[in-house]
Amino acid sequence: MGRVSISSRRAGIAVAALTTLLASGCAGEGPAPSPALSGAVPTAAASTAGDPAGRAAALAGTLGDEDLVGQVLMPYAYGSSATTVTPGSAAGNQALGGVDTPAEMIAKYRLGGLILVGFSADDPTSGNQSTTNVDNPAQVRELTTGLREAAGKLAAGPAPFLVGTDQEYGVVTRITDGVTTLPSALAAGAAGDPARTEAAWRAAGTELAAMGVNLDFAPVADVLATRSTVIGSRSFGADPQRAAAQVTGAVQGLQSAGVAASVKHFPGHGLSAADSHEEVPVVGQSRAELEATAFPPFRAGIDAGAMAVMSAHLDVTAVDPGTPATFSHKLLTDVLRGQLGFQGVVITDGMNMPPAKRYPPGEAAVKALLAGNDLILMTPNVGQAYDGLLAALRDGSLPRDRLVSAVTRVLTMKFRLADRPTPAMSTLDSAPHRAAAAELAAAAVTQLRGECGTKVSGPVTVTTSAGRDRTRAALTEALTAAGVRVVSKGGTRVHLVGYGDGPKDLAAGAAVTVAMDTPYVLEKATSPTLLATYSSSRASMTALAEVLAGRSRATGRSPVPLTGLPATSCTG
Repeated sequence: MGRVSISSRRAGIAVAALTTLLASGCAGEGPAPSPALSGAVPTAAASTAGDPAGRAAALAGTLGDEDLVGQVLMPYAYGSSATTVTPGSAAGNQALGGVDTPAEMIAKYRLGGLILVGFSADDPTSGNQSTTNVDNPAQVRELTTGLREAAGKLAAGPAPFLVGTDQEYGVVTRITDGVTTLPSALAAGAAGDPARTEAAWRAAGTELAAMGVNLDFAPVADVLATRSTVIGSRSFGADPQRAAAQVTGAVQGLQSAGVAASVKHFPGHGLSAADSHEEVPVVGQSRAELEATAFPPFRAGIDAGAMAVMSAHLDVTAVDPGTPATFSHKLLTDVLRGQLGFQGVVITDGMNMPPAKRYPPGEAAVKALLAGNDLILMTPNVGQAYDGLLAALRDGSLPRDRLVSAVTRVLTMKFRLADRPTPAMSTLDSAPHRAAAAELAAAAVTQLRGECGTKVSGPVTVTTSAGRDRTRAALTEALTAAGVRVVSKGGTRVHLVGYGDGPKDLAAGAAVTVAMDTPYVLEKATSPTLLATYSSSRASMTALAEVLAGRSRATGRSPVPLTGLPATSCTG
């Protein structure tokens, strides 16, 4: 029997024992307890005050069926305010859960958390982001405050409400304006300095906490073993051990700021080039390859204390062929918990993605819990998922100890996040945070062809592939600040390519070509100088300008192998 089943029984026994103990301590009948026993009850109660697991077990023991079910649901909702929404958002919430506002959704379904969604132009996850909750940091702070006010009225109100988002930095970044924007994970992999990664992610976590977000669905622990476009620069790279060190830094940085990290997408989305937003990718590698390639970054995240792991909609043929990991007891219970020893919260990937929608929402939620997930993310219909879980609990097809175990884990994570001061909004995009992002971005810039450290000659003309005017303007501004004259045409051409670009987007006459996402396109570039920033963030453009101006050297190394190109041409 798997470890979750054993721990579920223990959690159920512990909750029952604690409930019985508390009840007996309040009973008005029966003989008076002995002095020794009388002294034991307050000691046990006091011991839970600073013990997240004890507080979680005690609270779980007081919750009714409806509240238990609600604690394992983390849907999205329409609207940028908890209580005041547009008619369109109200219609979206009615379709999702038969309510008008996010606050009403929390109250009706006694939710454990809510995910904030939104997407940018280059976002490979945009297919299942049907709305946005994000306008600006002040609005996000007001929204999260309203969500917590609604959740505070629930029976589970003593445990902090979970507000999560996918703030990975790079192409998947939900909150982009008014915050410090880190370079992508692949850029951090190129920098190869976990200490810099940790510092940058601590800054990022502080800003998320200031806005009221306490769970980040990051970092991505997928090793980029294939040229996946859905994972791409979201990964720290192709080397499992180097990626593992980066995952450790990101987890420690986030959680030191009071934001739970959720490493994803277990057991490793980077081992398939297919997109789980469209189909069920098949991971056909052997078990030995999984152990050597996919698992090390997840082990590192677990060892670093990651509070959560996100499961993926992947068909891992070496372990449980034909069953997506989301619904696989073998992968989530036997491997993740049993083999890798993870005891935190397992969270599904979006249940509104096609691989999970093969089942009705209620059935999918039950199957996911039985497999070993503790939190159901982004169900396509909150009401149906809630009703399905409640019915399964009451007819016994969802064992009560499995649900109590899941809720206890969720509540334990919440109490681990409790009682931490909320950072001031003035920390957002502050000088120390920008400096942390700048150091990481500067260490990432990689030269893949050309003489290292040579300043670009003459005035410069910056060109880009289609749709990147904002990035071109950012580099133009940074070059000017670095003392390089930029002209609209006729200068030494620096050409930028980014997410989704291929050989057709290259410029044959460019003296310098720069890859701002995965660098694979540079294999086809003919420019005498090739550079990679892996990111189009402002910090990355500033770092690039410093290299082009000859004021700094490109010290990064490509974190993925490139045909015909070295990891760096700056070897001196």
